[in-house]
Amino acid sequence: MATFQLRLDETLKQKADALFSSLGLDTSTAIRIFLSAAVENNGIPFPVRHTEDFSLQRALLDSRNRVNLHGPYDTALEAVNSMLED
Repeated sequence: MATFQLRLDETLKQKADALFSSLGLDTSTAIRIFLSAAVENNGIPFPVRHTEDFSLQRALLDSRNRVNLHGPYDTALEAVNSMLED
């Protein structure tokens, strides 16, 4: 048997402990379940994705519907510089 140590925010740990307890589990058991499922699925056992749609199709729809737009810009350079800002 191996030991696994993990550092995390105290608030997150408390919330996770409470959640798993409400399911009749301790956090160590919940982590073992996750790791077993990951191995069984040969990857993370749930979708990992952005919550926002960054697709070209979404951008085209936004443009056509005139939503989520910034500007107007006087030059193409201003538009490009706006896109490069974080």
